[in-house]
Amino acid sequence: MGDEGLRALFGSENRVIRTPERVVTVTFNAAWNDVGLDSILSELAHRRMPATFFLTGDFADRYPEVVKRIAAAGHGLGNHSYSHPHFKDLTAAGRRRQVRAADRALRVAGAGTVLTPFFRFPYSETSPAQIREVNGLGFADIEFTTDTNGWMGTAGGMTVDRVVRRALDALRPGAILQMHVGASDGGTEVIDAQALPRILDAITTRAYRVIDLRTLLSRDGG
Repeated sequence: MGDEGLRALFGSENRVIRTPERVVTVTFNAAWNDVGLDSILSELAHRRMPATFFLTGDFADRYPEVVKRIAAAGHGLGNHSYSHPHFKDLTAAGRRRQVRAADRALRVAGAGTVLTPFFRFPYSETSPAQIREVNGLGFADIEFTTDTNGWMGTAGGMTVDRVVRRALDALRPGAILQMHVGASDGGTEVIDAQALPRILDAITTRAYRVIDLRTLLSRDGG
């Protein structure tokens, strides 16, 4: 994507990308651990479908081999801050440090050419001023149409069926689906990973295509 396409995304949360085509994108956040990653990458490879992974810098520091595996598979890598703080609790300088530190960590871990100029705010807590700050660092804010909420686990009332339903209820041209790698608090539940095959099946059945987020953004008419 050229500079013109990137600048067209500035000033917005970008929760749905404007396109008339029946295409959607699948994204994953990773901040905890890498539980479930093997099945996610295997499923995507089997179907030859792309995804974009938004990693924290701390995750990249702890799991450089994961960064390399995602890069080797050709999926996009995005910036999800360094330590996943609430940005509203930081100074402007502190927020800039979070973005830059994550970018450095991803590069050091081996992101290579799949590293994108995309940033996703921790907790999806955005403000116009903070979006401008991120844009000033050369990143477009990419949020999501829906979070499947699989990260909440069974303790939070989620099941595979509910995750699938949340994803499908959000389907529309240009939808951005957010899922998660790993489990919080050292857990092992990976409801998003378990739901992924059914979500991808249903997307295809409903005559949508999963395309690379980078490709979808380049189609934005502005």
